[in-house]
Amino acid sequence: MTEFFHGYTTNERKKEIEELLNNFAQQTGAWRHCLFFLSNTHNEYVMMYSLTVFENLVNKMWIGLASQDKMEIRNCLPKLLLAQHKSVPYFIRNKLCKVIVDIGRQDWPMFYHDFFTNTLQLIQSPALAPLGLVMLKTTSEELACPREDLSVARKDELRKLLLDQVPTVLGLLTGILETYWDKHSVIASTPPPSPTSGQSLELLGSLFQGSQYSKLLCQPMASLDNDSHQLCCLVLECLAHLFSWIPLSTSITPSLLASIFHFARFGCDLRTKSKTGSFISSTSTSSNGQLNPGTVAPASNGRNGQQSESSKVDRAKLGVLAMTCVNELVSKNCVPMDFEEYLLRMFQQTFFLLQRLTRENNAHTVKSRLQELDESYLEKFTDFLRLFVSVHLRRIESSPQFPIVEFLALLFKFTFNQPTHEGYFACLDIWSVFLDFLTTKIKSRLADRESVLNRYKDALVLLLREVLNRIQFRFNQAQLEELDDETLDDDQQTEWQRYLRQSLEVVAKVMELLPSHAFTTLFPILQENLDVYLGLQQFIVTTGTSRRLNITAENDCRRLHCSLRDLSSLLQAVGRLAEHFIGEVFAARFTDALAVVERLVEVTCYGSQTSLYDLETAVPSVLKPDLIDVHAQALAALQAYCHWLAQFYSEVHGQNQSQFNNLITSAINASCPLVTAKVPEKLLLSSCHLIVSITSTVRPVFLVTLPAVQNIFNLITGSQPQRLPQEAHLLVCRALSNMLLLPWPNLPENEQQWQTRSSNHGSLLSSLTREYRLLRGTVTMTTRRHDLNEFKAVVQQTLPVLRDIVNSISGESTKSRQICYQSLQESVQVSLNLFPIFIQQPDVTDEMLAFFLTLFQALRVQMGVAFTGQIIHTFLSMFTREQLAASILNEGSAGCRVVQKFLKILQVVVQEPGQAFKPFLPNILSLCMEQVYPVLAERSSPDVKAEMFELLYQILHQNWRYFFKTSVLSSVQRGVAEEAMENEAQFTAAMQAFGQSFLQPDIHIFKQNLCYLESLNSKHKLYHRKLFRTSMLFHFINVLLQVLLHKSHDLLQEEITVAIYNMASVDFDAFYSAFMPEFLNGCQGVDSNQRAVLARNFKLEQDLPSFTQSVQRLVNDLRYYRLCNSSLPTGTIKL
Repeated sequence: MTEFFHGYTTNERKKEIEELLNNFAQQTGAWRHCLFFLSNTHNEYVMMYSLTVFENLVNKMWIGLASQDKMEIRNCLPKLLLAQHKSVPYFIRNKLCKVIVDIGRQDWPMFYHDFFTNTLQLIQSPALAPLGLVMLKTTSEELACPREDLSVARKDELRKLLLDQVPTVLGLLTGILETYWDKHSVIASTPPPSPTSGQSLELLGSLFQGSQYSKLLCQPMASLDNDSHQLCCLVLECLAHLFSWIPLSTSITPSLLASIFHFARFGCDLRTKSKTGSFISSTSTSSNGQLNPGTVAPASNGRNGQQSESSKVDRAKLGVLAMTCVNELVSKNCVPMDFEEYLLRMFQQTFFLLQRLTRENNAHTVKSRLQELDESYLEKFTDFLRLFVSVHLRRIESSPQFPIVEFLALLFKFTFNQPTHEGYFACLDIWSVFLDFLTTKIKSRLADRESVLNRYKDALVLLLREVLNRIQFRFNQAQLEELDDETLDDDQQTEWQRYLRQSLEVVAKVMELLPSHAFTTLFPILQENLDVYLGLQQFIVTTGTSRRLNITAENDCRRLHCSLRDLSSLLQAVGRLAEHFIGEVFAARFTDALAVVERLVEVTCYGSQTSLYDLETAVPSVLKPDLIDVHAQALAALQAYCHWLAQFYSEVHGQNQSQFNNLITSAINASCPLVTAKVPEKLLLSSCHLIVSITSTVRPVFLVTLPAVQNIFNLITGSQPQRLPQEAHLLVCRALSNMLLLPWPNLPENEQQWQTRSSNHGSLLSSLTREYRLLRGTVTMTTRRHDLNEFKAVVQQTLPVLRDIVNSISGESTKSRQICYQSLQESVQVSLNLFPIFIQQPDVTDEMLAFFLTLFQALRVQMGVAFTGQIIHTFLSMFTREQLAASILNEGSAGCRVVQKFLKILQVVVQEPGQAFKPFLPNILSLCMEQVYPVLAERSSPDVKAEMFELLYQILHQNWRYFFKTSVLSSVQRGVAEEAMENEAQFTAAMQAFGQSFLQPDIHIFKQNLCYLESLNSKHKLYHRKLFRTSMLFHFINVLLQVLLHKSHDLLQEEITVAIYNMASVDFDAFYSAFMPEFLNGCQGVDSNQRAVLARNFKLEQDLPSFTQSVQRLVNDLRYYRLCNSSLPTGTIKL
C-alpha cells in the first residue's frame, strides 16, 4: 500500500498492485485477513483498504455469506471500534462506523437486534458519547434515505423502524444540549450587567411577555470547554440531518427548540476577550487531526488574542450548526395543525436573535457588529429570513402574537447594515418576496385594501427611501465605487448593473403599492440632479473648433462625476416606473406622467443641441463616459414611455393635439441628429431604439412629414448613403419601413393613404437593395470562387436588413404585409436565382435560408402557392443526400445551421392549413426519412436532430389524415374509429425513428420526442390506433422501462412513467396479462422466484399514483435483485 501511494511509483506498477489488491479482495475469506490487519497495523493506507474490502463485502456479497461468518463480523467490528476509536485517525473511525451501519442496514432488527440499542447506549455514556453521535449521524444518512441496493419493502421497513426511534433519540439529544448548557452556565463567572437585560421588552416586547423563554434567552452565555464544544457540535450535526427527513411533529419538543436557540446565540454574541482559563485551547491537536481533550490553556501567556480568535471561530461554528437545524425545520412547507404553535415559538425565538444582531450600543454600530460576525452565520440567518418570508409569512402574519411591523423594522436594520454586497442582494430578494406577498394579498382583498396598506405604509416608505439612497453616489459612494462595472457575469450584466437592476425592481414593486408616494419621492431627487446637468451649458467654452467643459478643480470634477452617475441611475428608475402610468390609471396619473415625459424630452433635446458627448473635459476617461451615459439613459427612459405616448395619442385623437405633437416632434428632433457614424455607438443605438419605438408603438400620422425624419430618409437612400454600424443601420431601416407600412391608429381604412405609402415603401426598398439586385446579372454558375467572395459582402449586408423589415411586420394587418411583399418581390426572386450559385458557401446559404425562413413565416400567403412551390422545389432539388451529409458532418458549422433552417422552413410549410401545400408532403417525408435521417442516425448532431424530429411531429400532427382517413359517419357508426390506413410504411418509419431516439444518450432529444408522442396521443389518440396498438405499443413500453432500469435518463423519471401509464391504459388487461409476464420472463439476472415476487408486487391498479408507485417499485427491486445475484459466490444454490 505504501508503494502504491509513493510519489515515484510508475503507473504500470500501480496497475499491477491494483490488480493484486482487487484479486485479493475477491477471494473467499479475505475479510479474515483484513480483520487481522485492522487489529494489528498502524498504517492508514492498509486500514483504509481493509475497510473498503469490508464495505464491498457488506454491500455486494452479504446475501451469499455464511450466517456464521456474518455473526462473527457483527461481533468483531463493533469491538474493534470501541477498542481503537481514540487511537485511529477520524476518517478511519468514520469509515468503520459506516461499515457497521451498512451491516445494520442489511440485518437490523432481525439478525442484528442490538444495532440501534448499542448506538443509544454509546450516546448515554459520557466517555463514548462522541462516538455514539457519529454512529447516529451515519445511521440517519445511510438508513433514512438509502441508495438503491435495497428492495422497496426493506426501505419502507427501515424508515418505519427509524421513525419509531425518533422520540427516544430526540429526547437523548435534548438532554445532552440542556446538560452542557446548564453545567457551563452555572460555572460561568458572573457576567457584567448584561446589555441585553433591558432589551427583551424593547422592540419585540409583545413576543416575550410572560414567556418562559424570555428569561432563558436573556441568560448569560455558557462558556464551553473544548470537549463540550465538540460534543455539542456533533449533537447539532445529528439534529440537522434528522430534521432533513423526519416530519414536523410533537416529538420536536419546546425544550429541544429552546436548546437549539441557546446555541444559535453563539453566532450573534461573540466576545472579543476570552475569559482567562475558562476555555480550552483548540490549537493543541494530536497528529491525526483529533482534538486532544483536557489541555488547558495557560492563564496568561500573551496568547489571549490568538485564543480569542480561535474560540470565536469555534463559537460561531456552534451558531452556524444551530441555525442549520432551524432552517431544516423552517424549510418544510407541510405544517401539521398541532405544530403551528411550535412554529410561532420558533419565530419568536429567532426574532429575539435578530434583535440582538441589530442592536446598537456605545461600542458598536449595527454594521460593525455584523462585520464581526462569522460570514457563514450571517448567511444562515439570511437563509432563515428568506424561508420565513417565502414559506411561512402567510401563516404567521395575521397572528396577534406576532408583531409583523416590528419584525419588518428589524429586517430593515439587518438589510441596510449588511457588510457585503452579496448579503445585501440576498436581503433585497427577501424584500421582493415580501412585496409580492403583499401585492397578492391586496389584490385578493380589495375591500380592506386601505387598512392592509396603512399597516405597512411606514415600512414601505422607509424601504423606498433607503433603496434609492443606496443607488446614489451622493449617499453611498464608498460602496458603489467597489462595484465592478466591466466584467460580465453569466446573465451578461456587470456587478454594478445587477446591483442597480435588483434595487430598481424593489423600487418598482413599492411603486405598484404606493404609486403617488413613490413618485413624489423619486421625482424631486431626479429634478435636483437634472438641474446640475442642465446647468452645464454655462461652463462650455468654445475656442476655434474645439469645445471644452470648463470645470477643472478635482473636487468639482468628483462632485460632477457623482451627480452624473446618480442622474443616470435615476433616469433608469424613472424608465422602470413607466408601466405604472398606463392602462386603467392613465387618467388618474396623467399629470405626473406628463411632467416626467416633458422633462425627459427637455433633457434629450438639451443633450443633442449642446452635444455634451463631444466636449473636451478635465478628466476625459471619467466625465466623457458619464455624459454619454446620461444622454443615452435619457433617450432610453423616454423610449420606456412610448406606450404612455401611444395611449395619450388615442385619448386626444380629434381634439387639441398640439401638446402631443410638440412632445413627438421634440423627441424626434432630439434623436434624429444623433443618427450618424460620428456619434459614440452607445448614444447612436439609444437614439435608433427610440425612433423605432415611436414608429412601431406610437405611430403618429405626421411623422413622415417632419424635416428631421426626411433627413434620415435622404441619409439612408441618397446616392452616397452613409454607412452606419450594422446594428444601427438595421434599426434605422426598420424605423423608416415601419412609418410606411404600419397602420395609423385611430384612423379608418380609407384615410390610411396606402397608395402613397406603398410607392414610397417601394422606393425605399429599391434603394436599399440596389447593389443586391444587380447581382442577378453579374453572378452566374461559372463565376470564379475568388469573385464570389466580393459579392458575398453585398448579400450579407442586404439580407439581414430585409429579414428585419419582414420580421417587424409579421404580426400586422394583411395590407401591411401585401405592400411589404410587393416591395420585396424582385429581391426574393434574385435570392432564389442566387441560391444554387452559392450552395457551396454555407455562410451565404445560411443568410439566404434565414431570409426565406422569415418570408415563409410572415408572408407565405402573399407569396402565393405557385411561387412558394417553386422555392420549395428549388430547395428540395438542391439538398441532395451528399449535400446534406457534407453539411451535417461538421457539427456546429454554418453547414449545420443551413440544414436546421431548411428543416424549419419545411416545418412552416407542413403546418399551413388547407390543401395548397399538401402536394409537397410525400417529397418532404421522403427527404426527412430517406435523406436526412440516415445521415443523422449515425452521429449525435443534436441541433439538426431536434429540428428533424420537430418536422416529423408537425407532419404527423398537422397532416394526420394523410395517414388515417376517417369519415365522420364511420366513426359515429363504429363508436371507435377503426380507420383505413394510408402511407403505412412512412408512418411506421417515423415511429421507428422516434423509438430509436429513446435508445440514444441525448436527454434533450429524448424529452422532446417523448413530449411529441404524448401530444400525438392526446390530440389524435396515437396509442389507440390499431397499427400502433398491435405492433408498436409493447415495444415502446419495453424501451421506456429499460431506460428507467438503466438510470440513463433519471432526470426524466416522472415524464417516462406517465408515458408508460398512458400507453398501458390503452388496454390495462393486455398490459397486466400479456406484457408484464413477457417483460419479466425476458429480464436477465433474476430467478423465477424473484420474478414471481416482482409480478406479485406490481399491483393491478389503474390510477396514475398507484401505477407510478408500482413502476418505481419494479425498477428498484429488479435492480436490487440483479445486484444481489451478481455478487453471489459462484456455485451458490438459490432456494
